[in-house]
Amino acid sequence: MTDEDDAGRPAATVVILRDRPAATSAILSPEILPPEILPPEILMVERASTMAFAAGALVFPGGAVDEADHALAARLDHDLAPDEAAARIAAIRETIEEAGLGIGLAGLVDAASVLRLRDGLHDGRPLGDLLDRHGLGIAFEALTPFARWHPAPFERAARVFDTRFYLARAPEGQMASVDSTENVRLLWSSAAEVLARCDAGEGRIIFPTRRNLERLAPFASHADLVAHAAAFPVEKVRPWKEERDGEAHLCIPDHLGYPVTSEPMRQVRRA
Repeated sequence: MTDEDDAGRPAATVVILRDRPAATSAILSPEILPPEILPPEILMVERASTMAFAAGALVFPGGAVDEADHALAARLDHDLAPDEAAARIAAIRETIEEAGLGIGLAGLVDAASVLRLRDGLHDGRPLGDLLDRHGLGIAFEALTPFARWHPAPFERAARVFDTRFYLARAPEGQMASVDSTENVRLLWSSAAEVLARCDAGEGRIIFPTRRNLERLAPFASHADLVAHAAAFPVEKVRPWKEERDGEAHLCIPDHLGYPVTSEPMRQVRRA
């Protein structure tokens, strides 16, 4: 079966990073960070238990790409492929809607203007119209491509998303807030801390989120992660089943920067 035979709905999600004072710009060895280095905090949102996709799970902000995202991408100046530009716009829009943060915006952006954008989006107005009204634009370069994931055909997922993952720096002077509809809670925490919480039963993460948190955990700053992302191709990750040591594992490629590339099927959490 080809990608075209089971194409998923395009989606985009953002790893929003907030550096801490002790962060260093040096790229560290991808091992455990020294105790004097505080890794960046990452914004995670908890999906409402009523949601059809990833109910109750901790995820990065994001959602599906819609026609308005494509329309806005088509009328803006950029050097990106149309699908890539639309995905970045979707990531920016969804982050405003879900977390009240204005990442990837150009112009005089403050907390009040982002809240006005959020109110307009919740009222059903297109992002492009809202940006025009407030004299703002899109800063495509603020989002760094990090990964792309798509469920494997054998998983027979009820909702199949072809999801692009991006890195973005948390904007200064803005405070994230939960939308209380799709999401019920948000938290800032390091990738390692999120993994530890979930391993202790204090949260739930699905397979792609776990793999991406493991990949994020060794780095000390947003700049380090941008450099790391540039060192690996962004190829579509399509997990597969494989017998390893007499047990079925869910596996991913080993050349895309992920430190853990398989997990026993009995442990895998799906959306």
